[in-house]
Amino acid sequence: MRPDQLLYPAPEGLFCPIGGFYIDPVQPVERALVTHGHSDHARSGHGRVLATRQTLDIMRIRYGDDFAGSEQAAAFGEEVTINGVKVQFYPAGHVLGSAQIAVEKDGLRIVVSGDYKRRPDPTCEAYVPVPCDVFITEATFGLPVFHHPDPLAETRKLLASLRQFPERTHLVGAYALGKAQRVIRLLRDAGYDKPIYIHGALETLCDYYVSQGIALGELKPATIESRDQSIFHGAVVVGPPSAFQDRWARRFHDPLPAFASGWMMVRQRAKQLGVELPLVISDHCDWPELTETISDLKPSEVWVTHGREEALVRWCELQGIAAKPLHLIGYEDEGD
Repeated sequence: MRPDQLLYPAPEGLFCPIGGFYIDPVQPVERALVTHGHSDHARSGHGRVLATRQTLDIMRIRYGDDFAGSEQAAAFGEEVTINGVKVQFYPAGHVLGSAQIAVEKDGLRIVVSGDYKRRPDPTCEAYVPVPCDVFITEATFGLPVFHHPDPLAETRKLLASLRQFPERTHLVGAYALGKAQRVIRLLRDAGYDKPIYIHGALETLCDYYVSQGIALGELKPATIESRDQSIFHGAVVVGPPSAFQDRWARRFHDPLPAFASGWMMVRQRAKQLGVELPLVISDHCDWPELTETISDLKPSEVWVTHGREEALVRWCELQGIAAKPLHLIGYEDEGD
């Protein structure tokens, strides 16, 4: 069997014609397998959804109880057979509940990475390498220029700024799912034990992380109408990046805007966003991690998707590995 007979890119997303299912479809379909809860991968309106329990819970939090016609939870490593195709979910290390999906038929195994990272992160299960014939990898930061620094060292920059500017409110932009909770946990692991204030858009997801055993310390709502504004002097306030562009952010005392993202390596992007304190903290692999993963797995083929595809394809070819870009559309960088 050729790999493209088992899985191929369709307008709706990666499609398995034998199994009759899509992986991370960008349009409503009858049967969807979902790698994780970010909105560019997990959409509402599917007939049936197979995902990890945590991803299903997150989809319910974000979309409501009727996010799909029916749902089925898959434990990591559990074998699920769909129309003769064996499917297994393995940890991806991206956000809570995130998974790689292995699709296997007649001795051919394709692993779809979804979004993944290799660095330690106590807010989600660590990435697990899965041997395969074809590895479908993301390439969000698939250029040799991207070498992400130690996230704890980036967190210490925030702590240093708090000491340097003790009267300023430090507003940290972080995506609501995954990044916000990781930044909070990094602060705790770096020794910051004061209350952290969070935007209302983060409360439900932070509560869910805590319910799953992820310790985030004392969190308080960042509402100022009913509070003495002086409590925010020298405080850390975490919220979605979109909130920092509206009146909500301007209410805080002398705010110092920070943004936690792998894209903060690009100085021009930080400048365009008005970020005073860029924090290079990414939930995706950087270039060395992407190439290390492929070297470790030694697949016969690599298919590259949603990101800087061509550079990674070229690197694979130079290593003697067959590779091609998939040119899938509809996947952004919500969790960067």
